[in-house]
Amino acid sequence: MSLEKVMTKRVVTIGADASLAEVQRIFAAKLFHHLLVVENDQLVGMVLDRDLLKALSPNLGTASETLRDTATLNKKVHQIMTRQLWVLTQDDDIYDAISLMNQQKISCLPVIDEHRKPIGILSWRDILRLLSEGKAKRDRQFDAYHQPLQHRDDII
Repeated sequence: MSLEKVMTKRVVTIGADASLAEVQRIFAAKLFHHLLVVENDQLVGMVLDRDLLKALSPNLGTASETLRDTATLNKKVHQIMTRQLWVLTQDDDIYDAISLMNQQKISCLPVIDEHRKPIGILSWRDILRLLSEGKAKRDRQFDAYHQPLQHRDDII
């Protein structure tokens, strides 16, 4: 099965010169954990929510917050992003993606076109959703095939 059928096609991107405050705002507003970094519509990196947590001061939003703590929000995406990415195309196979994710111990793979433009992202949640949908389909087929027979007394 190709990744085109499984990947999340709604991709949120950010520029490499954006501030970590902007990244924080995006992660707070969205329900995902990976943000693709682009320059001139080409994928150049990725920021994970845990990259952001490592880069920001743990004192932010607390009574002990200082100017130095708030200054961490002014850092730029390119300072914390992962630059060496494993990527796939929409024509790649889901099993190759799973194997790559397991080998590299990564939780998602950006999906790019021939110009390195991000067109999707495949995460372990997408894979779990695919498995769950497959099981539900099999269960429906099983239930339809194994309907109880009517008893003779029920037939008029």
